[in-house]
Amino acid sequence: MVKKMGEKISQRGQVTLFIILAIIIIALGLLIYFLFPKIKTSLGFQEESPYQYLEGCLDKNYLQDKINEISLQGGSLNPEHYLVYNGKNLEYLCYTNKYYESCIVQQPFLKRHVETEIENIIRENANDCFAQLENEYKDKGYETSSRKGGVEVELLPKRIIFKFNSTLTISKDGNSENFNLFRVVLNNNLYELVAIASSIVEGETLFGDIETTYYMSLYPELKVEKKIQTDGSTVYILTDRNTENKFQFASRSMAWPPGYG
Repeated sequence: MVKKMGEKISQRGQVTLFIILAIIIIALGLLIYFLFPKIKTSLGFQEESPYQYLEGCLDKNYLQDKINEISLQGGSLNPEHYLVYNGKNLEYLCYTNKYYESCIVQQPFLKRHVETEIENIIRENANDCFAQLENEYKDKGYETSSRKGGVEVELLPKRIIFKFNSTLTISKDGNSENFNLFRVVLNNNLYELVAIASSIVEGETLFGDIETTYYMSLYPELKVEKKIQTDGSTVYILTDRNTENKFQFASRSMAWPPGYG
């Protein structure tokens, strides 16, 4: 008798468990059914990740090559006032054509100047990528509305930030979404090299010369070379010992006539 009652209770428990599982399955099914469009949107293909699309579209190898070129020419892609050194046109960041006088700074806002040079390089590529992004959405049946803005570059410690000041609105099936201020990050320590170059230039204006060992004692990962030229100019080469990234430029300050000094 007791055994039969236990079997009945066990059977009832199993039935109850099955009913609970069935309710959970049905609830999950309804949840997936009603939320499926949103799930599909969030997990969809590239068109739902415009930030990643732009980052993948930009030719980072080309960009890195151009940044290296700028770095090896004193911060300018096409230097106007330069010294030719080992086949490179090195921008004079500080210069005087006189003897026994300190130089005058040629690029007082070097960091901003370098950022502008990089902006000029990336602008065409960035506009093409943004246009391709919009076309990707259109090909997938989206209605799009966009406003193309400029591209800003900001040098920050250990990285370069690219800001796309454009907006994109996409619409489909009564739903719309806005995207703006796209950002792409490139790992690069140009910020540090430019900051040290600016400090060296300041020393050139004040004292006509700087001591390279001072900077290498402050920054053990940095190698600072000073190459004196026959016309009294000086070539400075800054090298990150870890990454081998370089920044080099020319200066002419407190120069001595040939045969003196």
